Amino acid sequence: MTITFGFYGRVSTEDNQDPQASRAWQLHRARALIEPRGGEIVAEFFDVDKSRSIPWQLRPHAVTLIEELKDPRRGFDAVVIGEPQRAFYGNQYCLTFPLFEHFGVPLWVPEVGGPIDPANEAHDMIMGVFGGLSKGERNGIKIRVWAAMAAITATEGRFLGGRPPYGYTLQNAGPHPNPSKAADGRRLRRLVADPVTSAVVRWIYGECLKGRGYLDIAEDLTRQGILCPSANDPERNKHRDQRAWSKSAVRVILTNPRYTGHQVWNKQRKDEILVDVDNVALGTTTRQRWNSKDKWIWSEHPVHDALVSVEDYRRVQDILAKRSNGRFSHRPRQTRRPYAFRGVLFCGYCERRMQGSWNNEQACYRCRPVARHAIGDDLGHPKVVYLQEAKILDEADGWLATAFGPDALEHTIAAITEQAIGPDEVNLLDLRKRLLKCDRKLIRYRSALDTRGKLLEVFSWHNEAKNESAGLEEEQKAVQVVRPVSDAEVRSVIEEIGDVVRLVGEADPRDKAELFLRLGLKHTYYQSRQTVEARVEPGSPRRRSVCFRAKLHESCTKRSPCSDA
Repeated sequence: MTITFGFYGRVSTEDNQDPQASRAWQLHRARALIEPRGGEIVAEFFDVDKSRSIPWQLRPHAVTLIEELKDPRRGFDAVVIGEPQRAFYGNQYCLTFPLFEHFGVPLWVPEVGGPIDPANEAHDMIMGVFGGLSKGERNGIKIRVWAAMAAITATEGRFLGGRPPYGYTLQNAGPHPNPSKAADGRRLRRLVADPVTSAVVRWIYGECLKGRGYLDIAEDLTRQGILCPSANDPERNKHRDQRAWSKSAVRVILTNPRYTGHQVWNKQRKDEILVDVDNVALGTTTRQRWNSKDKWIWSEHPVHDALVSVEDYRRVQDILAKRSNGRFSHRPRQTRRPYAFRGVLFCGYCERRMQGSWNNEQACYRCRPVARHAIGDDLGHPKVVYLQEAKILDEADGWLATAFGPDALEHTIAAITEQAIGPDEVNLLDLRKRLLKCDRKLIRYRSALDTRGKLLEVFSWHNEAKNESAGLEEEQKAVQVVRPVSDAEVRSVIEEIGDVVRLVGEADPRDKAELFLRLGLKHTYYQSRQTVEARVEPGSPRRRSVCFRAKLHESCTKRSPCSDA
């Protein structure tokens, strides 16, 4: 009798392994365990680029596997894992295995030699050991990577990746010193002064030393018609305002130590914080935090073109520190006030998110471009765009309750489904087949390298297949992959959230903010017309939207659907 299995695996860049090779190895170990006993893998759940510290409830394919466990009509009899230290981290096994036991699905692991016995203490001990080993392995990788990066920065001053700072361009610096990376075609890069923008950087430092402030410098640059950093590189800054220089752009330039010609690393670190302090089982998430300047690592010698001297840079830092009364830091401030439209209310003039402002014991929102950008009057943006939350809160709550209510349900479903278009399934299927063929070639060529075949010839084949695979992946991204949405699917989602939406009027502002974000609700405020346009744009592959426009009058009770819904 054949036993059908679902396979689960995981790999991320923190494991320092090639995803395809790691997946193949985990599948090999799983098949070596189950095939001699008549087992067959019929479903795969493989998470890529998800840290092992992320709990199962936050891994996309692990969540899919858990949902399959709940379905009595699942397409497999058991689940097999190739490497437990890749799947479980810390105490994740203790939090996850009870689900397998509850739904009666055996979990097979090579280290146990078969299915885990819930009554066997030795099995629990073995899996606990692997959870600890996984945690220790991850910590060891972090320490080794940090030490290597610090040493490379201090001794070699190597460019470690990322965007070049404004004023520099990247130049080829030869093949990568790591042979395996050089075989993959990777090359080193170095920073070279851009003849145009580097002069702007020097001018900014000179003006700051004369005593001019951020906004004064930004206004002068805008008047001279000099492109701001985001406009200078528009392809990678489509999400940023490119019309004028901002105070923050000037500040970033004045606080960047790499303009001294030295490579500087470790300005930021990644801290792991609890997802929910009231539910530790949800695990941790990563947040970037600024390190104090004494922890920054500088290269021993200048390694690229210096735009300012170290002395001028330090003088500028002293000036900035005095202006802030010694409190100059990068630490962000967290809001303590509840804002229902946090992150979903936009200015109709500049299309930027409006900032929360608590006035007269009520929530308000404002957009002050002059406070951030050196924008002239010719751009047509008022000094301040201001809106009270109370003026639109009842309208938004009422519209949501109406749009998802029984009277307007059919109209809402039609507005969402009519905008969904299907993908080019034939091209996508062909690309996936060709990509799978390339992956098999890569695995075969890696096996040839392991058996010490003709290295030069195999390396040539390997690089050729990898380049072909990269090209196919780019083509696959270009193909439109939007699955048509049926009325039944839309109706199912609405039924799930309908009760929540209808009760939103009584909810706490913080809960409303969370719901609005999950719904994809976007408000755009047009001050000149005293109108707010609200649009629901769910984040699934293609935006499907329904919207309304409402005039801001206290007596207004009409809500008209937008003509381009």
